[in-house]
Amino acid sequence: MSQLDNKISAKCDGINYDKIDRMETFNQFVKKKNTFLFGITITFLTFYLLLPILAFTSVLQQKAVGNITWVWVYSLALFIMTIILCTLYVKMASKFDKAAADVLQEYEKAGA
Repeated sequence: MSQLDNKISAKCDGINYDKIDRMETFNQFVKKKNTFLFGITITFLTFYLLLPILAFTSVLQQKAVGNITWVWVYSLALFIMTIILCTLYVKMASKFDKAAADVLQEYEKAGA
């Protein structure tokens, strides 16, 4: 184990996780984070799983522009959606990290 691992382990050993779990700010943080993560996951899975479902219908086989069918447009939209959701997650992750640090700071101020 490195020195950093030892420091982190020593700091984590003294944390009362039950006390943190009872903190209102922690519960609000978890609720906000879970709402975001479940929402983004449902959006991705719904849009992603519609492709094989719609592939068995004639909806995506029709021409959109010239010889390009809707399946190509939909597939391109999947890539765009993935990039957008990943970018959104990266931006939100920094906010979640700050909120988690705030919760930990409040825990330490409370005399933990």
